[in-house]
Amino acid sequence: MGAVAIEPAVRTTRLNKEKVREGVVAAVRISQQVFAATREKNALISLGLAVVLVASSIGVAVSAHENRELFNTLSQLQAERDQFQAEWSQLLLEQSALGAHGRVEKLGAERFNMVVPGRQDIVLVPLMTPLAAR
Repeated sequence: MGAVAIEPAVRTTRLNKEKVREGVVAAVRISQQVFAATREKNALISLGLAVVLVASSIGVAVSAHENRELFNTLSQLQAERDQFQAEWSQLLLEQSALGAHGRVEKLGAERFNMVVPGRQDIVLVPLMTPLAAR
């Protein structure tokens, strides 16, 4: 079984017009003091430095965010590079396997009925020099 807590009813008070007026007057007085203080030279320098500080902190946050995004992009590109490198290695292996002399000779014999020529079938053609060609 759960416990049940009985709380007393909360009484709401009405807003008193005088209290509201006093609060507004206090707020206006404080804002006038703040604006009067900003007219002083030291306050303007402090305010300027505060603005520079806020702008610098925002710049640091933006720079850190861009740095993280660029690092993630770099990591993805490096992974893609590694994948392409592995695929290139596999293609080179496949090319060397398909272009092996024994395989080419075997396919030539099977598909096209090619044979290695005997000594009697080989004809040597003399090399022509440019002077002999005239």
